[in-house]
Amino acid sequence: MMTAAISHRWNGLLLTDEPMARHTSWRVGGSADYFYQPTDIDDLGIFLNESDPSLPLTWLGLGSNLLVRDGGVRGIVIHMLSGMKSIELLEETLVRVEVGVPSARVARFCANNNLSGGEFLTGIPGLFGGALSMNAGAFGDETWQIVDSVEMIDRQGNRIQRTANDFTVAYRSVSGPQNEWFVAANIRLKHGSSAESKSRLRKLLEKRNESQPIGTANAGSVFKNPPGDFAARLIESCGLKGARIGDAVVSGKHANFIINKGGASAADIESLIKHIQRVVAEKTGVELKTEVHIIGEATHD
Repeated sequence: MMTAAISHRWNGLLLTDEPMARHTSWRVGGSADYFYQPTDIDDLGIFLNESDPSLPLTWLGLGSNLLVRDGGVRGIVIHMLSGMKSIELLEETLVRVEVGVPSARVARFCANNNLSGGEFLTGIPGLFGGALSMNAGAFGDETWQIVDSVEMIDRQGNRIQRTANDFTVAYRSVSGPQNEWFVAANIRLKHGSSAESKSRLRKLLEKRNESQPIGTANAGSVFKNPPGDFAARLIESCGLKGARIGDAVVSGKHANFIINKGGASAADIESLIKHIQRVVAEKTGVELKTEVHIIGEATHD
């Protein structure tokens, strides 16, 4: 339960038993015990300070790259989309981005300000906070290539400034101080041409739309690319395009995408993920690792 039972100082919206299917791009997932939508970073700090410290925290953006099991999520889900949306130019080539800003909007902001190096962000389906937390990448570039420093928040609501050197960053992986979470980052770009950057944005979006099942209920790339290969190539080589469990289907357009055709459960999607891993391992010897994060509790009959 929340500790501020009688009165509280936070201004955001606190919901209980909120269905996560409303907030994930796969449109599946059971309910969160508590679901908090802060108004801004200051409000989030107050909420964290006043909430029960024993309750686990889960951070949610656009709900892409995420599978929430049908049994839901215990503790508190913090919804970054509702607040923390500021983006501003601090210096000629330094941009401050809060975690609630969509990655594609960051790409457009940089292009509009004659900055190059952030165009790849247009291909990342989610908020910048998610891109930060997993070193998301697209078109051969990765988020932490442009990170200069970050702002964190701890369970007591304290804000901490850290440099990129405080983190260990690898392919789709970021690790750093425990019990601290990203709320903003300063990214360093290069001087460029707005016209050239916008032209590249258009070309990258065209490339993405041609190769990915845009407009369907999916969570982006399901598996990490193994060293020296591509997950999609391996899955396709095993004849798994179109493989189906319930309404969860491997995309015929891009084999590293799983689509919810309308009635899939999280259990259907997770079962299909495991089926793909098993078949690919049997036929190629490669152990595919998930890029999507799987959280929450399964339901039990």
